[in-house]
Amino acid sequence: MPRRKPRPANASARFHEEPRPLGDVFGRTEQGPDGDEYVVRSIPGSRALKTYRCPGCDHEIMPHVAHIVAWSTSGGEEDRRHWHTGCWKGRHTRGITRRWS
Repeated sequence: MPRRKPRPANASARFHEEPRPLGDVFGRTEQGPDGDEYVVRSIPGSRALKTYRCPGCDHEIMPHVAHIVAWSTSGGEEDRRHWHTGCWKGRHTRGITRRWS
């Protein structure tokens, strides 16, 4: 019977490392149509666990759907809003829905 190759000494350590974060951990900043700066994070579908309401189209963002989280740098994280990616990209051509204005 053939012998197996020995495992490297650090092979078992790779399974005990901290998991890598998914999405934009720190976010990026973008200029909004109102001239304000926004912090924007991409949320992959594997990390989206709740249902949110998109302020761009007023439809629900279902769990496991990749989307964008954005908030104004002047407002803080408590003003976060979850957007469909397409609604966030198209926000320059239309305003947000009446519910959020």
